[in-house]
Amino acid sequence: MSAGHQNVEARITGTRSGRPSAVPATMRAVVLDAPGPPSALAIRELPVPVPSPGQVLIRVRAFGLNRLELYLRLGLSEGVSFPRVPGVEAVGVVAECPGGEFRAGQQVAAVTGGMGRVFDGGYADYTCVPAAQVFPFRSDLDWATLGAVPLMLETSYGSLTTGLDARPGQSILIRGGTSSVGLATAVLARRRGMTVLSTTRNPGKAEAVTRAGADHVLIDDGHVARQVRQILPGGADSALELVGTPTLPDTLRSVRVHGVVCFSGMLSNQWTVHDFYPLDYLPTGVRLTAYKGDPADLPPQVLQDFLDAVAAGTATVPIGRVYQFDQIVQAHTDMEQNRASGKLVVTT
Repeated sequence: MSAGHQNVEARITGTRSGRPSAVPATMRAVVLDAPGPPSALAIRELPVPVPSPGQVLIRVRAFGLNRLELYLRLGLSEGVSFPRVPGVEAVGVVAECPGGEFRAGQQVAAVTGGMGRVFDGGYADYTCVPAAQVFPFRSDLDWATLGAVPLMLETSYGSLTTGLDARPGQSILIRGGTSSVGLATAVLARRRGMTVLSTTRNPGKAEAVTRAGADHVLIDDGHVARQVRQILPGGADSALELVGTPTLPDTLRSVRVHGVVCFSGMLSNQWTVHDFYPLDYLPTGVRLTAYKGDPADLPPQVLQDFLDAVAAGTATVPIGRVYQFDQIVQAHTDMEQNRASGKLVVTT
C-alpha cells in the first residue's frame, strides 16, 4: 500500500463524538431534483450519512460516469424517486463500518445494486452502501485510474462470462468499441486469447481501439456484418452489442450459426425492439442473450487481478478524461455528446 493510502488509514482511526474524527458533519454532493439537462445537476451541502450495521460509509475518492446516470438525468429510468444523488459506482476508503465487514481506511470499490437509483450514490464526498456490494482491493494506482474500473470491469467481465460464455481462441465482435466497456472488453478478450473485431463510427478513434487490443477495427457504416464476413466468412463466434437496438439486427447477422450475441448496452438510447417477430428478426441458429449487471458477477479476485495487471503494464484502463468535482456539469455534457473515447472519471 502506498504511503498516501497509509496516511489516509491513519487519519481515519481517531474518534470524536462517537464518529471517526476525520468524518465531517456535512459533505458535497451532486443532487438531481428532477430530470433535465446537465445544468440540473446541482452541487449542495448535505449531511454525511450514518451507516447502520450491514452498511459501509465510504470516503469517495473518485467515481466513473456511466450511461445509467445519463438515462437517470434524462428521465428514462424507472422506479427512481427525486431528489437523488446519482452515481452507480465509486472508489475510496472505508470511513465507518459498524458491522465490521471492513476496516477503517481500507481501499474499496462499490458498484450498482441500487446505487444512485434506489438510494443515494457515488456523486458525493461520502456514500453509504450495503456491505454486500463493496469490494476490497489493494493498489498504488492513482484514484482516477481506480475510479474508472468497477462498473466497466463488472459489465465487461459479466458480458464475457455470464452473457457470452466466451472461450479462449474464439472470435468476438464488439459493437460500440470506443465506449469504455467496449475498450475494456477488448482488453479482457485479448487476455483470454480471443480474436477481437471492434467497431467505431469515427475513423479518428481507430487508434484507441487498436491500443485496447483489437485485431481488426471496423468502421461502422451500418453494415458491419458484411465487413465481419470478409474477415471471418462463417461469422464471428460471439458479439457484444453495446450500441443498442438500431444495430442489433446487423450484429446478429455478423455471428455464425450457434454463435451468441449478448445485448449489454444502449449507447443509442433506444431500448426496445418494436413489432418484434422472432422468426424474421433472429437469424437461424444464432442465440441472443442479455447482461444487465450485478455486483455478485464480479469476484473480488477478478478486480484485484485486473488492477495488478494494470500496475504491471499488461492491461490498460481506457480513460477518456478526468474531471474535478465542480466540473460535473461539463462532464455530463461531454458524456451526452460522446466527446471522448473511454471512461470519464471525476475525482473528489
